[in-house]
Amino acid sequence: MKNMPWHTKLVLALTAFLPLYFIIAALGAKTGLWGWQFGLGAMTFTGGPYVVGIAGILALISLIIGLVNWSGRKAEKADGVKRPRSKMVVGSAILGLIVVAGFVLFAQSASSTAGANPIYDIATDTGSPPTFSAHVMKQRKAEEANPVNDYQVPFGELDKFAGSAPEFAIQNHAQFITENYSDLRPLPLGGASRADAVAAVAAAMGSMSFDDIRQDAEGGRVEGVAVTFWYGFKDDVVARIGDNEIDFRSVSRVGTSDLGANAARIAELREKVAAQIGQR
Repeated sequence: MKNMPWHTKLVLALTAFLPLYFIIAALGAKTGLWGWQFGLGAMTFTGGPYVVGIAGILALISLIIGLVNWSGRKAEKADGVKRPRSKMVVGSAILGLIVVAGFVLFAQSASSTAGANPIYDIATDTGSPPTFSAHVMKQRKAEEANPVNDYQVPFGELDKFAGSAPEFAIQNHAQFITENYSDLRPLPLGGASRADAVAAVAAAMGSMSFDDIRQDAEGGRVEGVAVTFWYGFKDDVVARIGDNEIDFRSVSRVGTSDLGANAARIAELREKVAAQIGQR
Protein backbone atom coordinates (compact mmCIF):
# COMPACT_ATOMS: atom_id res chain seq x y z
CA MET A 1 0.00 0.00 0.00
CA LYS A 2 2.80 2.40 0.79
CA ASN A 3 4.22 2.20 -2.71
CA MET A 4 0.93 2.64 -4.53
CA PRO A 5 0.64 5.82 -6.58
CA TRP A 6 -1.84 8.38 -5.33
CA HIS A 7 -4.28 7.71 -8.18
CA THR A 8 -4.46 3.98 -7.36
CA LYS A 9 -5.10 4.72 -3.69
CA LEU A 10 -7.83 7.16 -4.66
CA VAL A 11 -9.41 4.63 -7.04
CA LEU A 12 -9.52 2.01 -4.30
CA ALA A 13 -10.91 4.53 -1.82
CA LEU A 14 -13.66 5.61 -4.20
CA THR A 15 -14.45 1.99 -5.09
CA ALA A 16 -15.11 1.33 -1.40
CA PHE A 17 -16.90 4.66 -0.93
CA LEU A 18 -19.42 4.27 -3.78
CA PRO A 19 -21.69 1.64 -2.20
CA LEU A 20 -21.32 3.32 1.19
CA TYR A 21 -22.48 6.63 -0.29
CA PHE A 22 -25.74 5.18 -1.61
CA ILE A 23 -26.33 3.14 1.54
CA ILE A 24 -25.96 6.31 3.64
CA ALA A 25 -28.36 8.18 1.32
CA ALA A 26 -31.00 5.44 1.64
CA LEU A 27 -30.70 4.58 5.31
CA GLY A 28 -30.38 8.23 6.31
CA ALA A 29 -33.79 8.84 4.75
CA LYS A 30 -35.25 5.72 6.34
CA THR A 31 -34.04 6.60 9.85
CA GLY A 32 -35.19 10.21 9.60
CA LEU A 33 -31.76 11.86 9.53
CA TRP A 34 -33.04 13.69 6.44
CA GLY A 35 -36.12 13.63 4.25
CA TRP A 36 -36.59 11.26 1.33
CA GLN A 37 -36.39 14.26 -1.02
CA PHE A 38 -32.78 14.84 0.09
CA GLY A 39 -31.81 11.17 0.29
CA LEU A 40 -33.35 10.13 -3.03
CA GLY A 41 -33.38 13.44 -4.87
CA ALA A 42 -30.28 15.36 -3.84
CA MET A 43 -27.96 12.51 -2.86
CA THR A 44 -29.03 9.71 -5.19
CA PHE A 45 -30.47 11.28 -8.35
CA THR A 46 -28.50 14.54 -8.35
CA GLY A 47 -25.26 13.78 -6.53
CA GLY A 48 -25.04 10.09 -7.37
CA PRO A 49 -24.16 10.47 -11.07
CA TYR A 50 -21.37 12.92 -10.20
CA VAL A 51 -19.86 10.56 -7.62
CA VAL A 52 -20.06 7.62 -10.02
CA GLY A 53 -18.72 9.74 -12.89
CA ILE A 54 -15.73 11.00 -10.91
CA ALA A 55 -14.90 7.46 -9.80
CA GLY A 56 -15.18 6.21 -13.38
CA ILE A 57 -12.99 8.96 -14.86
CA LEU A 58 -10.30 8.49 -12.23
CA ALA A 59 -10.33 4.71 -12.69
CA LEU A 60 -9.99 5.15 -16.45
CA ILE A 61 -7.06 7.57 -16.06
CA SER A 62 -5.40 5.19 -13.63
CA LEU A 63 -5.91 2.31 -16.07
CA ILE A 64 -4.30 4.27 -18.90
CA ILE A 65 -1.31 5.13 -16.72
CA GLY A 66 -0.96 1.50 -15.67
CA LEU A 67 -1.14 0.24 -19.25
CA VAL A 68 1.43 2.78 -20.43
CA ASN A 69 3.83 1.60 -17.75
CA TRP A 70 3.03 -2.06 -18.30
CA SER A 71 6.12 -4.09 -18.95
CA GLY A 72 5.80 -7.13 -16.72
CA ARG A 73 9.25 -6.44 -15.35
CA LYS A 74 10.51 -6.47 -11.78
CA ALA A 75 9.01 -4.22 -9.16
CA GLU A 76 12.22 -2.36 -8.36
CA LYS A 77 13.82 0.01 -10.82
CA ALA A 78 17.53 0.63 -11.29
CA ASP A 79 17.55 3.44 -8.74
CA GLY A 80 16.66 0.93 -6.06
CA VAL A 81 13.42 2.68 -5.13
CA LYS A 82 10.43 0.36 -4.77
CA ARG A 83 7.74 1.07 -7.27
CA PRO A 84 4.25 -0.41 -7.51
CA ARG A 85 3.81 -3.13 -10.08
CA SER A 86 1.88 -2.02 -13.11
CA LYS A 87 -0.23 -5.13 -12.69
CA MET A 88 -1.46 -3.83 -9.33
CA VAL A 89 -2.25 -0.41 -10.79
CA VAL A 90 -4.12 -1.93 -13.75
CA GLY A 91 -5.96 -4.43 -11.55
CA SER A 92 -7.13 -1.71 -9.15
CA ALA A 93 -8.31 0.45 -12.02
CA ILE A 94 -10.22 -2.44 -13.61
CA LEU A 95 -11.86 -3.20 -10.27
CA GLY A 96 -12.93 0.43 -10.02
CA LEU A 97 -14.35 0.38 -13.53
CA ILE A 98 -16.26 -2.84 -12.82
CA VAL A 99 -17.87 -1.30 -9.73
CA VAL A 100 -18.74 1.87 -11.65
CA ALA A 101 -20.20 -0.19 -14.51
CA GLY A 102 -22.30 -2.10 -11.97
CA PHE A 103 -23.86 1.12 -10.69
CA VAL A 104 -24.46 2.40 -14.23
CA LEU A 105 -26.19 -0.85 -15.22
CA PHE A 106 -28.27 -0.77 -12.05
CA ALA A 107 -29.34 2.82 -12.78
CA GLN A 108 -30.28 1.88 -16.35
CA SER A 109 -32.25 -1.11 -15.10
CA ALA A 110 -34.09 1.05 -12.54
CA SER A 111 -34.88 3.63 -15.23
CA SER A 112 -36.24 0.90 -17.51
CA THR A 113 -38.34 -0.55 -14.67
CA ALA A 114 -39.70 2.91 -13.85
CA GLY A 115 -40.67 3.39 -17.49
CA ALA A 116 -42.55 0.10 -17.52
CA ASN A 117 -44.28 0.90 -14.22
CA PRO A 118 -45.14 4.63 -14.40
CA ILE A 119 -47.95 4.60 -11.82
CA TYR A 120 -48.08 4.28 -8.03
CA ASP A 121 -51.60 2.90 -7.47
CA ILE A 122 -52.49 -0.73 -8.28
CA ALA A 123 -55.67 -2.71 -7.55
CA THR A 124 -57.18 -6.04 -8.54
CA ASP A 125 -60.59 -4.44 -9.16
CA THR A 126 -60.22 -1.60 -11.65
CA GLY A 127 -63.94 -0.94 -11.97
CA SER A 128 -64.48 -0.32 -8.27
CA PRO A 129 -61.09 -0.40 -6.48
CA PRO A 130 -61.04 -0.94 -2.70
CA THR A 131 -61.16 2.31 -0.72
CA PHE A 132 -59.17 3.32 2.34
CA SER A 133 -60.57 4.20 5.73
CA ALA A 134 -60.76 7.76 7.02
CA HIS A 135 -57.82 6.91 9.30
CA VAL A 136 -55.54 6.11 6.37
CA MET A 137 -56.72 9.07 4.30
CA LYS A 138 -56.03 11.36 7.25
CA GLN A 139 -52.49 9.99 7.51
CA ARG A 140 -51.92 10.47 3.80
CA LYS A 141 -53.21 14.04 3.98
CA ALA A 142 -50.98 14.84 6.96
CA GLU A 143 -47.95 13.63 5.01
CA GLU A 144 -49.06 15.40 1.80
CA ALA A 145 -49.02 12.01 0.12
CA ASN A 146 -49.91 11.20 -3.46
CA PRO A 147 -53.60 11.62 -4.27
CA VAL A 148 -55.71 8.46 -4.40
CA ASN A 149 -57.13 8.88 -7.89
CA ASP A 150 -60.32 7.91 -9.68
CA TYR A 151 -59.39 5.00 -11.95
CA GLN A 152 -61.62 6.28 -14.76
CA VAL A 153 -59.96 9.70 -15.16
CA PRO A 154 -57.33 9.88 -17.95
CA PHE A 155 -53.78 10.35 -16.73
CA GLY A 156 -53.48 13.56 -18.71
CA GLU A 157 -56.14 15.15 -16.49
CA LEU A 158 -54.30 14.28 -13.25
CA ASP A 159 -51.78 16.80 -11.88
CA LYS A 160 -49.33 14.07 -10.89
CA PHE A 161 -49.03 12.93 -14.51
CA ALA A 162 -49.06 16.33 -16.19
CA GLY A 163 -46.82 16.44 -19.23
CA SER A 164 -46.97 12.68 -19.87
CA ALA A 165 -46.53 11.28 -23.36
CA PRO A 166 -49.79 11.54 -25.37
CA GLU A 167 -50.20 7.77 -25.72
CA PHE A 168 -50.03 7.44 -21.93
CA ALA A 169 -52.05 10.57 -21.12
CA ILE A 170 -55.16 9.30 -22.91
CA GLN A 171 -55.26 6.13 -20.81
CA ASN A 172 -56.62 5.82 -17.28
CA HIS A 173 -55.66 3.60 -14.34
CA ALA A 174 -58.26 0.97 -15.22
CA GLN A 175 -56.99 0.59 -18.78
CA PHE A 176 -53.31 0.65 -17.87
CA ILE A 177 -53.63 -1.90 -15.06
CA THR A 178 -55.75 -4.23 -17.18
CA GLU A 179 -53.22 -4.13 -20.03
CA ASN A 180 -50.02 -4.26 -18.00
CA TYR A 181 -50.86 -6.25 -14.85
CA SER A 182 -53.18 -8.87 -16.29
CA ASP A 183 -51.87 -11.51 -13.87
CA LEU A 184 -53.32 -9.66 -10.88
CA ARG A 185 -56.81 -10.80 -10.02
CA PRO A 186 -59.16 -11.06 -7.03
CA LEU A 187 -58.84 -14.06 -4.73
CA PRO A 188 -61.96 -16.27 -4.50
CA LEU A 189 -63.15 -16.94 -0.97
CA GLY A 190 -64.20 -20.48 -1.74
CA GLY A 191 -65.44 -22.06 1.45
CA ALA A 192 -63.75 -19.53 3.76
CA SER A 193 -65.91 -17.21 5.82
CA ARG A 194 -65.40 -13.45 5.76
CA ALA A 195 -64.14 -13.59 9.32
CA ASP A 196 -61.58 -16.23 8.40
CA ALA A 197 -60.53 -14.18 5.37
CA VAL A 198 -60.07 -11.04 7.47
CA ALA A 199 -57.89 -12.97 9.91
CA ALA A 200 -55.92 -14.53 7.06
CA VAL A 201 -55.22 -11.16 5.43
CA ALA A 202 -54.13 -9.64 8.73
CA ALA A 203 -51.84 -12.60 9.41
CA ALA A 204 -50.37 -12.37 5.91
CA MET A 205 -49.71 -8.66 6.33
CA GLY A 206 -48.03 -9.42 9.64
CA SER A 207 -45.79 -12.02 8.02
CA MET A 208 -44.77 -9.37 5.47
CA SER A 209 -43.83 -6.99 8.32
CA PHE A 210 -46.54 -4.42 7.60
CA ASP A 211 -47.04 -1.64 10.14
CA ASP A 212 -50.31 -0.29 11.57
CA ILE A 213 -52.42 -3.32 10.58
CA ARG A 214 -56.09 -2.52 11.11
CA GLN A 215 -58.96 -5.01 10.87
CA ASP A 216 -62.60 -4.18 10.27
CA ALA A 217 -64.32 -7.56 10.34
CA GLU A 218 -67.80 -6.05 10.08
CA GLY A 219 -66.89 -3.87 7.11
CA GLY A 220 -64.74 -6.57 5.54
CA ARG A 221 -61.60 -4.46 5.30
CA VAL A 222 -57.99 -4.94 6.40
CA GLU A 223 -55.36 -2.23 6.03
CA GLY A 224 -51.65 -2.04 6.64
CA VAL A 225 -48.60 0.06 5.82
CA ALA A 226 -45.70 -1.49 3.92
CA VAL A 227 -42.35 0.23 4.56
CA THR A 228 -39.57 -0.33 2.04
CA PHE A 229 -36.14 -1.37 3.30
CA TRP A 230 -34.35 1.31 1.25
CA TYR A 231 -35.35 4.93 2.00
CA GLY A 232 -38.25 3.78 4.18
CA PHE A 233 -40.98 4.64 1.67
CA LYS A 234 -44.51 3.93 2.92
CA ASP A 235 -47.18 2.28 0.78
CA ASP A 236 -50.74 1.91 2.00
CA VAL A 237 -52.34 -1.48 1.37
CA VAL A 238 -56.00 -2.42 1.72
CA ALA A 239 -57.86 -5.70 1.23
CA ARG A 240 -61.62 -5.70 0.70
CA ILE A 241 -63.32 -8.94 1.66
CA GLY A 242 -66.61 -9.31 -0.20
CA ASP A 243 -69.14 -12.11 -0.21
CA ASN A 244 -67.27 -14.15 -2.80
CA GLU A 245 -63.77 -12.74 -3.21
CA ILE A 246 -60.99 -10.58 -1.84
CA ASP A 247 -59.70 -7.54 -3.72
CA PHE A 248 -56.40 -5.83 -3.00
CA ARG A 249 -55.04 -2.34 -3.51
CA SER A 250 -51.57 -0.89 -2.85
CA VAL A 251 -50.81 2.84 -3.17
CA SER A 252 -47.46 4.58 -2.65
CA ARG A 253 -47.45 7.72 -0.55
CA VAL A 254 -44.66 9.40 -2.51
CA GLY A 255 -43.13 9.18 -5.97
CA THR A 256 -44.70 8.68 -9.39
CA SER A 257 -43.35 5.33 -10.51
CA ASP A 258 -43.43 2.55 -7.93
CA LEU A 259 -40.87 0.45 -9.86
CA GLY A 260 -43.39 -2.38 -9.87
CA ALA A 261 -43.37 -2.67 -6.07
CA ASN A 262 -47.14 -2.36 -5.55
CA ALA A 263 -48.03 -5.07 -8.08
CA ALA A 264 -45.36 -7.38 -6.66
CA ARG A 265 -46.63 -6.74 -3.14
CA ILE A 266 -50.23 -7.51 -4.08
CA ALA A 267 -49.13 -10.73 -5.78
CA GLU A 268 -47.19 -11.82 -2.68
CA LEU A 269 -49.99 -10.87 -0.29
CA ARG A 270 -52.56 -12.67 -2.44
CA GLU A 271 -50.43 -15.81 -2.50
CA LYS A 272 -49.99 -15.82 1.28
CA VAL A 273 -53.71 -15.32 1.91
CA ALA A 274 -54.59 -17.98 -0.66
CA ALA A 275 -52.37 -20.49 1.13
CA GLN A 276 -54.13 -19.79 4.42
CA ILE A 277 -57.69 -20.12 3.14
CA GLY A 278 -56.92 -22.96 0.75
CA GLN A 279 -57.58 -21.10 -2.49
CA ARG A 280 -55.59 -20.16 -5.61
